[in-house]
Amino acid sequence: MYPGPVVYAQEGDRVVVKVTNETPYNATIHWHGVRQRLSCWFDGPAYITQCPIQTGQTFTYEFTLVQQKGTLLWHAHISWLRGTVYGAIIIYPKTGVPYPFKYPYEEHILILGEYWLKDLIQLERGVLASGGAPPPADAYTINGHPGPNYNCSSNDAYKIDVVPGKTYLLRIINAGLNTENFFAIANHKLTIVEADAEYTKPFTVDRLMIAPGQTMNVLITADQPIGRYSMAMGPYMSARNVQFQKIPAIAYFQYAGARPNSLALSAQLPSFNDNLAVKTIMDGLRSQNLVNVPKEIDTNLFFTIGLNVQKCRSRNPRKNCRGPNNGVFAASMNNISFIRPNISLLQAYYDMINGHFTEDFPGVPLKLYDFVNGAPNNIPNDTQSLNGTRTKVLEYGSRVQLILQDTGTVSTENHPIHLHGYSFYVIGYGNGNYNPQTAKFNLVDPPYMNTIGVPVGGWAAIRFVADNPGVWFMHCHLEIHLSWGLTMAFIVKNGNGEMETLPHPPADMPKC
Repeated sequence: MYPGPVVYAQEGDRVVVKVTNETPYNATIHWHGVRQRLSCWFDGPAYITQCPIQTGQTFTYEFTLVQQKGTLLWHAHISWLRGTVYGAIIIYPKTGVPYPFKYPYEEHILILGEYWLKDLIQLERGVLASGGAPPPADAYTINGHPGPNYNCSSNDAYKIDVVPGKTYLLRIINAGLNTENFFAIANHKLTIVEADAEYTKPFTVDRLMIAPGQTMNVLITADQPIGRYSMAMGPYMSARNVQFQKIPAIAYFQYAGARPNSLALSAQLPSFNDNLAVKTIMDGLRSQNLVNVPKEIDTNLFFTIGLNVQKCRSRNPRKNCRGPNNGVFAASMNNISFIRPNISLLQAYYDMINGHFTEDFPGVPLKLYDFVNGAPNNIPNDTQSLNGTRTKVLEYGSRVQLILQDTGTVSTENHPIHLHGYSFYVIGYGNGNYNPQTAKFNLVDPPYMNTIGVPVGGWAAIRFVADNPGVWFMHCHLEIHLSWGLTMAFIVKNGNGEMETLPHPPADMPKC
């Protein structure tokens, strides 16, 4: 199936999913946004919490949806299989608990994706071998359908049939691989009521910007004249000199009584680099109620994020040195590109197997400079990033503040950063270099998210309490950036007692 099957559940349910790998490639499944309370073994990122499920093997994931409800997603978390292996997770409130908004007439899932007419595993290998950038997607898709703008797909468009006057809940998921996206419906307003499976204060917009890994629930009322209205998904590209697919995917929001083949009104998407449209949406996101943001901080962290260029050491530079200035593309946090281990980090940590990682990921950049505008842009072939499988250790229960700072080493860019095992409060963001004297924080009703788009040429501040033991991946959810090393891992130590201690691994844990 493309997209894959929906996992339906209620808040508090125990979820058991038996996964058998019938592909020729290693595979894992990540339950994106599930907090995995004391179930880190089942989180799913390959070589971080588990070895891959090999061809013909089976692994059973088990986890409880503790105090979670809303829209999330599952996807493959190894190589670029995520591009076609994904689906929705729908978590309903407990029986008898209503939505905090008027109950919709119907609910519909819309999964935004990207599609290549290539084997994605081979595509990733080719891109990494080249040292250069990936090719743009051949198409965007809405629930697997590209729509009429692409060759051979004029009749291949997803459609929602609607009744005039009724209100619908759209559960929108971005499962795309390498591009952030705008989404709009012609002549209709979208009222955001949830982001990343957390209720928000209702906020009405003309369009969304939704990054890979993010989910948003919106209400839409069929209050326009009877007709066909386009639902459009197009690119948001904030980086410079990057190729991307410019043709939007189209689906239809079709009123009962409209002629099936009548001309559809076109949805108006922002310009591909409209940063103001993105900021407008971020500005409007607020938690539905007052929230308990950590006020006192035990661990202050500052991570730079961005692209790098490494010196090309290939004997065939014409083939393997296609990055800027004949270098090789890389990406990093605090100027360290993550090197994937060859066994599970969690297993190595739990069983105290030495030699696979270090515990010295820096809490602040190793070098200070004008991150957005300054050096090391002037280093032509090598931005002197380091390589390593480095982790940051957090004491159980520590209250963490993390500043995520975009850098202009190669190009400033909006980076959707995802933290496994946790949601976090987005207490602030802004343009330029982070300045603690002028930064404004919202400690009253900030949104509670698992994936935050760090603004292009700017910063975002998040807070969370490290109360879930295990090894937790944090990475950019643009897959090419993950492949280039824009990632790190937190180790959260056990606390005291059974409910603060990671249990033993399951008996059927895959082996590397």
